[in-house]
Amino acid sequence: MENNMERRAIEQAKNWVSNTYFDEADRLEIKKLLESNNTEELVELFYKDLEFGTGGIRSILGLGTNRINKYNIRKASQALASTVLDANQSKSIAISYDSRKFSYEFAKEAASVFAGNGLEVYIYKRLNPVALLSFSLRHHKCQAGIMVTASHNPPEYNGYKVFWNDGAQVTPPNDQKIISTYNELQDFNTIRYKDFDQGVSENLIHWVGKDVEDLYHQAIKSAYINKELCETRGSELKIIYTPIHGTGYVPCTRALDDIGLKNYQVVEEQKLPDSNFPTVTSPNPENPEALKMAVDLMLESNADIVMGSDPDTDRLGVAVNCNGEVKYPNGNQIGILMLHYILTNLTEQGRLPKDAYFVKTIVTTNLQNKIATNFGVKGETTLTGFKWICGRMNEIEQQEPHRNFVFATEESFGYLNHEYIRDKDGISPLTLMAEMTLWYKTQGMDLYQGLDKIYEQFGFHNETLLNLNYYGKEGADKIVRIMDKFRHLTLKEVCGQKIIKIEDYNQEGTGLPKSNVLSYELESGSKFFMRPSGTEPKIKFYIMISENEGTLANKKSKAEKLTKKLLTFIKKEADQA
Repeated sequence: MENNMERRAIEQAKNWVSNTYFDEADRLEIKKLLESNNTEELVELFYKDLEFGTGGIRSILGLGTNRINKYNIRKASQALASTVLDANQSKSIAISYDSRKFSYEFAKEAASVFAGNGLEVYIYKRLNPVALLSFSLRHHKCQAGIMVTASHNPPEYNGYKVFWNDGAQVTPPNDQKIISTYNELQDFNTIRYKDFDQGVSENLIHWVGKDVEDLYHQAIKSAYINKELCETRGSELKIIYTPIHGTGYVPCTRALDDIGLKNYQVVEEQKLPDSNFPTVTSPNPENPEALKMAVDLMLESNADIVMGSDPDTDRLGVAVNCNGEVKYPNGNQIGILMLHYILTNLTEQGRLPKDAYFVKTIVTTNLQNKIATNFGVKGETTLTGFKWICGRMNEIEQQEPHRNFVFATEESFGYLNHEYIRDKDGISPLTLMAEMTLWYKTQGMDLYQGLDKIYEQFGFHNETLLNLNYYGKEGADKIVRIMDKFRHLTLKEVCGQKIIKIEDYNQEGTGLPKSNVLSYELESGSKFFMRPSGTEPKIKFYIMISENEGTLANKKSKAEKLTKKLLTFIKKEADQA
């Protein structure tokens, strides 16, 4: 196998060197690797073609068939352009891009391919978040869209996400059409291409400006819950915000200003876009270390809350000042607080619509269902990922138009509180988080005290995410072995609890599309799920503990003990796979 992989890599590298489609400098770089017999590096660059996954492409920047570079961007763009043309509907595509290395250049490369295929392109003049891409796509009635980004990955990554005409990330069958077209495209010389400036002069490529941004900001005002409270007492809440060198500074500070929450500070060192993300190891607001500078500023200025967004501003991370103690709510806890706040206040204001519904994923806490049921709101559950959430929203919009959307969330720090886009939004939920924090503060509570009140009423739920990273070809094989091992475990109990159900979402009968996900349900009602990431070299384990007996302190203690036992069990089984 290794010899075959090396032979394939060397053969592909030689093809690259001899193909004048590639720039001379790029061919020379690969030629030097061949001449130095750097087989290990050549294998990483060429052992396979970069895969077009169900949502797009993402990888480390570099030359070769297995890296993100302008050639693979063009290849992916040609596959998307061909699929759009085959759809025989709108002949236009929307583009946005984040602050990563070459994001702007890759956006222009994609636009050049789309224009070369005769498609109209709507590309933002300046970098903008995912929410603005989805909004532009829907506003311009495009057939598809791309967001050039690697989300919250480390600085050496880039890629792009593909969206379809509903404004959501592409799903079957359209993603499969793009993937098959991409896989069939072997000759780069067949890619249609028009010089970017020529595309602009021929009115095929259109710059999108502030007018569309203004329309988005006007639209999200419909999601305000307590605008009057924010205008009259907003100065009482002190906010620290960090865009972590991404796209969030302009739209997020504008959103806070619009709702009346103007007592905020932005981390100066992280305010402006920077592709090196120099102040963090990884620009992921889910991780406390990415929020360190903001937290230090919060403590120094005695602010109430830190909010941070990732490079494409579709995730929101939070740190809370609890009387000088810093706490970091996870994605499930943030979603719990948001849903409860929305339903409580809309009910009190008489604004909760009839036939209201919310959407979450299978690995998002079931506590949200309990909260929703209490308010007479129906919950919808989908596979992991906002593309499935928004796909369900679109189904309901088309098939059951009398139903009214109120909220959507996934555990990985993604939220949506309005209907104007079809992906997770880091801008509007940021204002929701801020106004909710103010609402609790005016009642003498911080967010964790508010969370405990919810736990007292509905039972304690504790969720933990375990990421196991495995890199390269060897890592990919390891992940396959881990999933296979858990699929064939013959255990009848885990950590002293009977296994009452094992569900394999790769099989028929789950009520959801097939997916490489496995779940174990224990007799206490607790669950754990596992699934390989579709965009990163990791496998994710979601531990979801439910405790309903005893005092809140007792419930928390029991949940912590069971979580530790399950983590130990999972790590041991994974190590041995």
